[in-house]
Amino acid sequence: MDHFTTIDGILHAEQVPLPAIAEAVGTPVYVYSQTTLQRHARVFRDALSALDNPLTVFAVKANPNLAVLRVLQGEGFGADVVSGGELRRALAAGMAPDTIIFSGVGKTRAELELGLDTGIAQFNIESREEGRELAQLAAARGEQARAALRINPDVDAGTHEKISTGKAENKFGVPLHQAREVFRELAALDGLALHGLAIHIGSQLATLDPLEAAFEKIGVLLADLRADGHTIGRVDLGGGLGVAYKAGETYPSPAEYGAMVARVTKDWGVQLVFEPGRVIAGNAGVLLTRVIRVKAGLSAPFVIVDAAMNDLARPALYGAWHDFEAVAETSERTTANIVGPICESGDTFATNRDCPALVAGDLAVFRTAGAYGATMASSYNSRGFVPEVLVSGDKFAVVANRIDAGAIMDAERLPDWFA
Repeated sequence: MDHFTTIDGILHAEQVPLPAIAEAVGTPVYVYSQTTLQRHARVFRDALSALDNPLTVFAVKANPNLAVLRVLQGEGFGADVVSGGELRRALAAGMAPDTIIFSGVGKTRAELELGLDTGIAQFNIESREEGRELAQLAAARGEQARAALRINPDVDAGTHEKISTGKAENKFGVPLHQAREVFRELAALDGLALHGLAIHIGSQLATLDPLEAAFEKIGVLLADLRADGHTIGRVDLGGGLGVAYKAGETYPSPAEYGAMVARVTKDWGVQLVFEPGRVIAGNAGVLLTRVIRVKAGLSAPFVIVDAAMNDLARPALYGAWHDFEAVAETSERTTANIVGPICESGDTFATNRDCPALVAGDLAVFRTAGAYGATMASSYNSRGFVPEVLVSGDKFAVVANRIDAGAIMDAERLPDWFA
């Protein structure tokens, strides 16, 4: 459920008509619903109510906007971060260090030091080599870094290959068959308090079966490590729950997920960590755009909008679907190609899509754009970055300014030899 609804023929974000935002801020613009974010956070948290003291951390990569993070901090969420920049954002949003998990396969020395400086809850170690480096850094300070070992269980998440992270050929984690050996080595190092396991097999999962298979493998490993004499107090189960991008699709609910987790982990005796991202923020946002013009095509017209692949990369990157809707209600339909102004054919949001019949100047939205939208934007074709707006009830505020191409160019310099 989200809070983007049609009132008197006009699509609203909560109680704010989207044309009012377009008039005040311009297009394209990302629009987020605070009430939707809060509702999704509460539904996810309620789904875990049968568990003992779970730690829920939002996957900051899904939407790192400070206002979004502050909303989720207010709902009791910590942060799953994968860079020093994301760590700084989580702290700036008010998330306590002891609710921050640092994941990611390529943490630099500076990022490991930042995590130590901050006193975060846990590093998710991705390799033997990373564990050794972290241990050395922490030991030099006379400290012990709290850490978990990320395991690659070789489970196919059944999702798009570019967002699958748990197969043997993926770059993430330690292979399951090496886990006991690597854990034994790293647990013996001064500077590491290695008391946990972590797993994350992918994003946008359409079924719980791969997750359950991966969790069962972790349960066996947990028992083996304890038999080896190790103390395991925390297991990070990652994220991955999918959301419906296309009207009529169904995905496992947080309640179904929570029930599966409770059943599989009932004898583990650990604190569980969860890293939801898309399932919290996905349909809490839309990308509001305006039609530039409609161009005749060979078999279907081209609806050219002012949003582009640099603003919303998912269709070009993954072939992803986003529902496309008119802001002003209309019963007229057509079949069209929906494209942006970028100078390459990859800037296509939809091909031969049944959609509202729109004309130049009409407003429309790409739905379910609250996750992996603005965060993946670029300045390709020397286009700027679009603003982001947060709506709460009948109020809205710009929570990220539009950055035009001139401001980006101002950061560039010509070398002295061109003087």
